Amino acid sequence: MLYYIGLNNCIYTLRVTLVLDVLVFKTKLNRFKKIKISLAMKLKIHFFVLFFIIVFQTNAQSYFYNDEYYDNDFIFEAGVSMGPMNCLTDIGGRKGLGKAGAKDLNINSTTFGGGIYLGAMYKHIFGLRIEATTGRVHSKDSLLEGVKKTAIGRYNRNLSFRTQIAEVSAIAEFHPLDFVRSFNLESFPPSFSPYILAGAGYFHFNPQARLYSDWVDLHPLHTEGQGFEEYPDRKEYSLNQFNLSFGVGVAYELSPKINLRIEYINRFLFTDYLDDVHDTYINPVLFSKYLNGNQLTQAVLLNNRGRPDAIPNETTAQPGSRRGNPLNNDSYFSINFKVGYIFGREKISSGNRYFRNSSRSPVRF
Repeated sequence: MLYYIGLNNCIYTLRVTLVLDVLVFKTKLNRFKKIKISLAMKLKIHFFVLFFIIVFQTNAQSYFYNDEYYDNDFIFEAGVSMGPMNCLTDIGGRKGLGKAGAKDLNINSTTFGGGIYLGAMYKHIFGLRIEATTGRVHSKDSLLEGVKKTAIGRYNRNLSFRTQIAEVSAIAEFHPLDFVRSFNLESFPPSFSPYILAGAGYFHFNPQARLYSDWVDLHPLHTEGQGFEEYPDRKEYSLNQFNLSFGVGVAYELSPKINLRIEYINRFLFTDYLDDVHDTYINPVLFSKYLNGNQLTQAVLLNNRGRPDAIPNETTAQPGSRRGNPLNNDSYFSINFKVGYIFGREKISSGNRYFRNSSRSPVRF
């Protein structure tokens, strides 16, 4: 960094020297006009040279992270993450008729996931990262047993699912603390930095249901007639989809090289088939027209899993009746605990630390 500062100082001095040479050359060409560069003018030029050098040296102070490390406009971070995952789908939920959003979240469906990421940060304000995440989400209507009097229809429906999720996403971060704080050339970046994030991802899923002791893939079974000519509005869904991510987080730089984060990220999906449940029950006779063998047997059994002891007027498990809610797409979210290693900061040699004032910024908590 010191070589970088010295080189730029030389460049500024060279530029001004060239200007002086040009002025002297013009003076010689125009001697007949008897124009001379006055001593005052030369003093002004030398003053400006000194001014630019001082300004550059002052600006160079912003490249110090603290008393031990240089900072850069761009730093890079690579790390790992893990934490709980959950989902909001047509299956499970909480008491009542079912609600949109967090009001229908059942914490008993929580699982764990993890991932890795690589990102870049510009001046501690704007960040962009690529992240790979894997995990599993699941839910089941039997979770409503304790509140079945208020959710008897879903409880008697008795559906369940699980799916593994593999996701790759690009996420942008904005750290407002550094953006709004007053600019102080002698200040350190804040240790705590809350931020908002948004991005887009591409993920793979594969809903399954348990049949006896086996987990069966539901997509090939067309449980709601997806792709059947009798249901032209029910297209086969893809197991690879795009999503949008939004969330908030807090970062804490434990040291110049180690960064800790906690984030909440919600994924908004463009599908309602994360759990393979979307609309109404179909006539099970249709399965024999499109399927055979084990798939036919599995489709008939897994399309309608209603409780056999359910009172008829307390269940919707019959052809044409409501199986899912087509008005809301599914979603899943995670709370991530991250540990990252920071690249791009160089250690200051002991002989050069006099360049840095040890005062702390009031925004460094």
